[in-house]
Amino acid sequence: MSDQDSSSTASSQTEGEMDEETNGEMEQEEERAVPSLSSFSSSLRAVIRIKQKYQAMKQRRQEMALVLAGETYAGAPARTSPKIFTFDGVSPFPYSNLSSTPQKKKKRRRRRVLFPNRGGCRSPPRQDRSKAKYCLYLLCVIVFVQVYNAIENLDDHVLRYDLDGLEKTLRREVFGQQGAVEGLLAHLRDYLSTYVHNKPLVVSLHGPSGVGKSHLGRLLAGHFRSVVGETLVLHYYVLHHCPQEADALKCAHILSTNISEKVERAEEEEKIPLFIFDEAEHMHDDILDELWQLVASKQSNEYLNAIYLFLSNLGHTHITKHMLHNSSSISMSMSASGRHSHLVKELTPILRSTVGKLHQLWTEADILPLGLLEKGHVMECFQEEMSREGFYPDHTNIERLAGEIEYYPAVGEHQYSQTGCKQVVAKVNLL
Repeated sequence: MSDQDSSSTASSQTEGEMDEETNGEMEQEEERAVPSLSSFSSSLRAVIRIKQKYQAMKQRRQEMALVLAGETYAGAPARTSPKIFTFDGVSPFPYSNLSSTPQKKKKRRRRRVLFPNRGGCRSPPRQDRSKAKYCLYLLCVIVFVQVYNAIENLDDHVLRYDLDGLEKTLRREVFGQQGAVEGLLAHLRDYLSTYVHNKPLVVSLHGPSGVGKSHLGRLLAGHFRSVVGETLVLHYYVLHHCPQEADALKCAHILSTNISEKVERAEEEEKIPLFIFDEAEHMHDDILDELWQLVASKQSNEYLNAIYLFLSNLGHTHITKHMLHNSSSISMSMSASGRHSHLVKELTPILRSTVGKLHQLWTEADILPLGLLEKGHVMECFQEEMSREGFYPDHTNIERLAGEIEYYPAVGEHQYSQTGCKQVVAKVNLL
């Protein structure tokens, strides 16, 4: 008999013995289970019995397979159990969990995936900051606040003098000198924007007779009296206050004392006084010397916050000659400020050299020339004076009165008056 026949015979005998043992065990277990399962139905008992039988068979077969696997020769095919229907995964008591409530599975929260930055590090390296930066920031804030307060103070200081109201008054009542008015207001705005200065403002207005110098001085004096007070304005007429040359030295001392008192009072009130000197061409040398000591830029004194305005006809011949010879070359399309800018550009060097020879006081002043008045400006003077005196401003009557004024020969489209508006008041009084 071969080895294969002997092994098959042994395996058949072993299976027979296993079946007998299994049947015996099942009968014993059935006998033990019958009294304990008597309360269940017959169908349920049968299901349980079949399941227990097959579980026991399966266990025994697995044990035998392990034993046989050790006895088989090398190369022999492994024996596999047949695929049969089982109740694996089924609960032996299907009704035992009916009373218990099903529990819901809790879903786990997924954590956010944090990706690193492109640089490869989650947080940038910490740099040590210098404490000096905070001091620098504080300094910048202090400087900003100081500059802001300074700008606000500048606006408040300019508003105190109401230069906008002064401009409206001068444009309404001064005829034919709009360019000079704009130049004067520009000097006043620049100077009055601050309170502390290193030199006083000195402006000298030059022009022929009747062009409105004295009228301009009266308007300025009246306006500043209303904004800074009567005590801080001095309107000085040379022929009235000091007509005799013999009294020039005494007049100079009195004038210096008067100016000192006004300046000291202005310093207490933190205001800038105004000093107007009309008919300055009649000033004596002693008075000019005393004024030069007050306005000289190289002198260090307490009279730096003040405005000095000189009105004179010095250099009027140069102004008349220039306007009569160059009026034809000036375009009529130019504005009043443009014509005055051209006049200032041409005449300022000539006037400065002319009046500078008379006294060194004029070298410290800003020169503003006033031009000749045309016939249309004279008619405006008549209309204003007649309205002030209560006469009806008839255009025919105004043109007749303006025709009685003497004029220079016509230059192109310009006809300039020889006396300006000086005779207007006298002729209106004769009506």
